[in-house]
Amino acid sequence: MSPVLLLESKLADLCSFNWPVCKKTFVVQINGTAMTSAAMQINDTFHISDEHFPHSYWPVLSWNLGGAAAPLFALPLMEHFGVRRSYLVIYIFLIIFNIPQAFAQNFATLIITRIITGGCSGVLANITGGIVSDIWRDSRSKSFSISLFIWGLLAGLSMGPVIGSIVVQYASWRWIFFSQIILYSIFAPVLLLLPEVRPDVILSRRAAQVRNSAGKLVYTNSERTRTSPKEILKETIVRPTRMLITEPVVLSFGLWSAFCIGTAFMFTQSITQVYTSLYSWSFFGTGIVQSAVVVGELIGLVASIYQDKLYFRSSIENTEKPGRPIPEARLYLSIPGSFVGLAAGLFWYAWTSYSTLHWIIPTIGLGFVGFGMFCVVTAVTGYIMDAYSKYAASAIAGVAFLENFFAAFLPLATQGMYSNLGFQWSSSLLGFLALILSFIPLVLQSYGRVIRDRSPFMRDAAHAIS
Repeated sequence: MSPVLLLESKLADLCSFNWPVCKKTFVVQINGTAMTSAAMQINDTFHISDEHFPHSYWPVLSWNLGGAAAPLFALPLMEHFGVRRSYLVIYIFLIIFNIPQAFAQNFATLIITRIITGGCSGVLANITGGIVSDIWRDSRSKSFSISLFIWGLLAGLSMGPVIGSIVVQYASWRWIFFSQIILYSIFAPVLLLLPEVRPDVILSRRAAQVRNSAGKLVYTNSERTRTSPKEILKETIVRPTRMLITEPVVLSFGLWSAFCIGTAFMFTQSITQVYTSLYSWSFFGTGIVQSAVVVGELIGLVASIYQDKLYFRSSIENTEKPGRPIPEARLYLSIPGSFVGLAAGLFWYAWTSYSTLHWIIPTIGLGFVGFGMFCVVTAVTGYIMDAYSKYAASAIAGVAFLENFFAAFLPLATQGMYSNLGFQWSSSLLGFLALILSFIPLVLQSYGRVIRDRSPFMRDAAHAIS
């Protein structure tokens, strides 16, 4: 009987963790919100009215629904086909389905095709998150790379209206999609240079080369234990759902992070209402002012460098697993970020929304909110990756589903809420919700170890690491 050789994990290290820095990239998702600045023009084109209900938001809602559903089905297939092939195919689909949006002759075309591009964007974002995990070890570099990746996603959502407002100021709303098609097409050839980064896929291909060239029965562990796509799909759908229901940390963190993402999408509606009513601004001005949120997120990115220092320094104090950072240390910055940034920023934005005050004053509140959003989403991602380890992908999938659900449906209530409650109390309502959610990291700080001991997923992950 011919020997069966298993390629060891050291080969995976050589294959996956030594890419130059220029190849370690992140995705900016302007596709989701850029069209919100063109709501009035799109409404005029298709004879849609937002007088009683924000019908112009349906294409954004469908984009989020696509982003929520597609990763659950598409990402498991990446295990079989690899990152490079999957990324290229989905990226091409993103370009193709932006074309009918640019040439749309009816509103239904926008809604349907946005489901597809939302799904493509969601999968590409998650693939990029996987690339970050594949090409960086657990270190300061990986920690900051994850922060940079999250900043790219949040900044992309917030910059969408800014870019969209610039486009519609000088051209038709259709150029929002034309410009994206041109931009994505320019970068498409560059993606041909994207290497495969999945260790299992790289090793499987090398094993196949050895079998073909040397005639030896060389197999990798993943080939010997590989499950069918059907079984993988079942696990990736069932486990995130189960974790959302049975894991208080996943549910609470999911609500905390989803509130931030939902608020980011609500801003595409509320900022337009507030600044148009108070200062008689056009869509160009209301779009540009949303860059204040990005400034706050950028400050959060810089602050995350200090957060990383605190996190890695906690390894000295870890009596549970000496030498390893404490998972709860991921949450240090999120406490002031959520209380002072998110909650206080929303209250600031609420009670400075008066026409008698200069527009820069409520805009400062937007910057605080942006800072809080970044701190919260980064803390949620980092803590889940640490505490759940091998189950982190399923936990993050559950959180991502809540994020897309909130992003899809919360903004539908924005117009009615801000019209009926008024600018001050509407933003204050969001501030009170943010204030309640801000206590989540305090609970983890006090009872984190107990909670981890009681969670079957966290206990199993901890044993696997030991």
